[in-house]
Amino acid sequence: MKQRAQPIAFVPVPSLTDRAYAEIEELIITLRLAPGSVVSESDLQTWLGIGRTPIREALHRLAREKLVTILPRRGIIVSAIDITQQLLLLELRREIERLIARSAARRANDEERAQFVALAERFGRASKANDDVEFMRVDREFNVLCSRASHNEFAENAMGLIHSLSRRFWYAHHRVAGVMSLTATLHASIARAIASRDEERAGKASDKLLDGIEKFTKGVVDRR
Repeated sequence: MKQRAQPIAFVPVPSLTDRAYAEIEELIITLRLAPGSVVSESDLQTWLGIGRTPIREALHRLAREKLVTILPRRGIIVSAIDITQQLLLLELRREIERLIARSAARRANDEERAQFVALAERFGRASKANDDVEFMRVDREFNVLCSRASHNEFAENAMGLIHSLSRRFWYAHHRVAGVMSLTATLHASIARAIASRDEERAGKASDKLLDGIEKFTKGVVDRR
């Protein structure tokens, strides 16, 4: 009997809005746009070489994620880093990320599982090279893939409002805490559990990551 052909996965090409969002988000998360700084749409157009409409759409998305505040006719203010806010985010992250990790382990397709394996390796390389910007890029891809592979649009939408603030907080303080290697290992453990279809291990690995992040966040509080 003739074997049924496997469907070819469609990988969407990022829109200009997606590109603008990713580039502005990285500027904010890596503190090149510092908390409290003011920037204009025209500044961003010049820096990124992207038109006004995609920039504006990206900024509205970042405002929903509380990374910026848009002041009409005055500019865009990069939000301050709020430790209390981070502790509240952790309460929600733990529950939703466990759900997403378990769901992804159960529902991810073969292509998504292969991507998780590749991301686990990239986490290791970024850590070994001590490249925190690359680590942030891999982490963003990992979060997006986890949400997509969970095939739960409601969990995906909830996590979309959390990860950027969490990444910026981590980037701002990780050098003092010296946690890149551990954080990379914990992320890679989740990725490998999902890739191997081990739902229970994925949930436990997610909890272990959040334990580490909670300890890291409280350590920042104690040092202040």
